Amino acid sequence: MRPDEGSPAEDDLGAVPVAERLGLTPATEVGRAALNRAKAAARARGLRPGSPGAPARTVGEQRSGARRDGRDPVPVGETLERLALERGWSTELSVGGVIGRWRDVVGDAVADHCVPETFDDGVLVVRTDSTTWATHLTHLVPDLMATLAAELGADVVREVRVLGPAAPRWSRGRRAVRGRGPRDTYG
Repeated sequence: MRPDEGSPAEDDLGAVPVAERLGLTPATEVGRAALNRAKAAARARGLRPGSPGAPARTVGEQRSGARRDGRDPVPVGETLERLALERGWSTELSVGGVIGRWRDVVGDAVADHCVPETFDDGVLVVRTDSTTWATHLTHLVPDLMATLAAELGADVVREVRVLGPAAPRWSRGRRAVRGRGPRDTYG
């Protein structure tokens, strides 16, 4: 044998690629397997392989359309109105609105001397700044009840209590002496 000639077994091996001789997967099949794995992973995440940015629809998924559904944005006013109805706050909110607009509801003359204090269980308590205005407002209670019924609805305010000005407290500090206080002023 000549040195440039190999043995017959070596000639057969030279014609076969190394990857085949070692039993490796061909490069084309490796690429295709990687692509198939990537597509399967994308489908598992809900994506649609092959279409840019279009996620695949899963079973039971809602799609937004031309009609309103639970996922559409809702104005804040509608949301607050629904919450007030669900919680039963409608009466309190309407009374709060009237108390906030007290001057517009009762007029400037009455509002200058009378302030609503509380509303509880259908009873509106109004405090006046003088006993004269307490007497005057007591005579105006039927008109005030009619105005409140027009603003709030019937049977929301069932009674209006009118209170005069509060007398000053004469006891000051921790060591006040008990007793009737100055009798000649309020007594």
